[in-house]
Amino acid sequence: MSETTIDPAEFRRVLGSYPTGVCVITAMADGLPAGMVVGSFTSVSLNPPLVGFFPDKSSTSWPLIESAGHFCVNVMASDQAAVCRAVTAKGDAKFLGVDYHVSDHGLPVIADSIAAIECKLYSVTEAGDHWFVLGQVLRMETVRDDGPMLFHRGRYGSFAETI
Repeated sequence: MSETTIDPAEFRRVLGSYPTGVCVITAMADGLPAGMVVGSFTSVSLNPPLVGFFPDKSSTSWPLIESAGHFCVNVMASDQAAVCRAVTAKGDAKFLGVDYHVSDHGLPVIADSIAAIECKLYSVTEAGDHWFVLGQVLRMETVRDDGPMLFHRGRYGSFAETI
């Protein structure tokens, strides 16, 4: 089978047809919260309990989170678009107006997220223009039972049950 050249814009457009959940990955870096929004979070293994996500290699937040060695996956609810907008800000403005507490593992847990999954860094593998990050779950909890935030075709949205 020969390699095919795929137009990056077409790649994004087609794969944007697949909705993803929205998570905010957080850590403490030099005593300050660090964070990034991802739509690439997944469960990986039950034994050991592993989860994964894919930060872009150009991310300025990922090196801060990686150097911490631990991170929290905060699963966003459909009413938390303002949190996502805040965390995508550049520099020191990332956590302005974001309510969070620091867990026993020293990780920022965002208030009112659907779930919080605290992990230690298990491995980081190169994956094209991204990293494939695995975390070993240390602690997890469901915080509230509300609808998730979804990302679809470049926009945030929510889930609507049809059956």
